Amino acid sequence: MNIPAELKYSTDHEWINVDGEIATIGITDYAQKELGDIVFVDVTCEGDTLSAGDTFGTIEAVKTVADLALPISGEVIEFNSDLESDASAINNDPYGTGWIIKVKMSNPAELSALMDAEAYKAHLGA
Repeated sequence: MNIPAELKYSTDHEWINVDGEIATIGITDYAQKELGDIVFVDVTCEGDTLSAGDTFGTIEAVKTVADLALPISGEVIEFNSDLESDASAINNDPYGTGWIIKVKMSNPAELSALMDAEAYKAHLGA
């Protein structure tokens, strides 16, 4: 299982990569494997300011639909529009071309509540 050391992780299996005040967010390798073949991602909150824990969209796989929970508070500034035509990018490259949204963080201190790679591995029991 791929759990990059440089990322932060939520208990809801989202990853976050921070560059300045911008956070790129997607779902983990573990999550995409659990969901199976991803066929659609629905994010309609671009431009909205949300709080940590708020639902920012849904992800649809062949066998289920799951909510996506925002790991940090901020303004959703970008949705990965490439996922509209190829949601399978999340299965193929969850930490790269399969990113889902970018957020301008409003409270970077919330990052301290997220897990590092070792803590996430322990959370998974890996």
